[in-house]
Amino acid sequence: MQLIDGKKIAAEIKSELAEKSAAIIDRGERVPHLAAILIGDDPASQSYVSSKEKACQEVGFTSTLYRLEENTTEKKLLEIIDFLNSDDEVDGFIVQLPLPKHIAADKVINRINPSKDVDGFHPESLGKMVTGQPTFLPATPYGIMQMIERTGIETEGKHCVVLGRSNIVGTPISILLSRKATPGNCTVTLCHTKTPNLKEIATTADILIAAMGQPEFVTADMVKEGAVVIDVGIHRILDTSPKGYHIVGDVKFEEVAPKCSYITPVPGGVGVMTVVSLLMNTLRAYEFREKR
Repeated sequence: MQLIDGKKIAAEIKSELAEKSAAIIDRGERVPHLAAILIGDDPASQSYVSSKEKACQEVGFTSTLYRLEENTTEKKLLEIIDFLNSDDEVDGFIVQLPLPKHIAADKVINRINPSKDVDGFHPESLGKMVTGQPTFLPATPYGIMQMIERTGIETEGKHCVVLGRSNIVGTPISILLSRKATPGNCTVTLCHTKTPNLKEIATTADILIAAMGQPEFVTADMVKEGAVVIDVGIHRILDTSPKGYHIVGDVKFEEVAPKCSYITPVPGGVGVMTVVSLLMNTLRAYEFREKR
């Protein structure tokens, strides 16, 4: 069993991005600029946005954060999005999800200019991904693809089972791994909570991607010997430790890991790759804008 070290791969990508950022500075040009909008005080969202700010600093990008109160109106949020859409100094921006219940997420996502949609959630971005056109890939699937490619995991002709069908992870990664590309050329089965015989299907996977959003859902009897297991989940479980919680994924790591050829840890796996993928998309947005 080998760990797919997300921290190590993320560090490699950050080093590559920092070199490109330094080259931009040497040319006397402005560096890529990523903005984020955070509404409310959800701890997980705050932690994620802080990671993005820190990562921008590490690679030499400019970072701006708009912190808004939980009761911010949808109208006010849309006005800020319109401002960022028109700001030539901002290459890309994200609106941190989930949003408060009084704000329609679809309306917000649709308002983002696709050329600045570095989260890859806009219907135009998703449509281009489906048809294989150049676009921003959703950050978590993009991170997974980077992990697979940089670890040298063979995907051609393999059976990949994806657990979870969200528009953010499950559906996009199923499409990306089925494409005629490297990595890709998998035969993909997409499962969800209504899939009969889900456990039996999971045991046929050469590559199993767990994105169900359920703590330790995947157990050893769902994984065949030698499978590659990629755990997308991240959950805080309350306990009596000094921190008051511990982190687990969608996979019951201790019992599943011995059966795997490769497996991602939680934390230190897919989560850190999501952040650097966002930076890669930001650089792409910057390069697109500078070429116009």
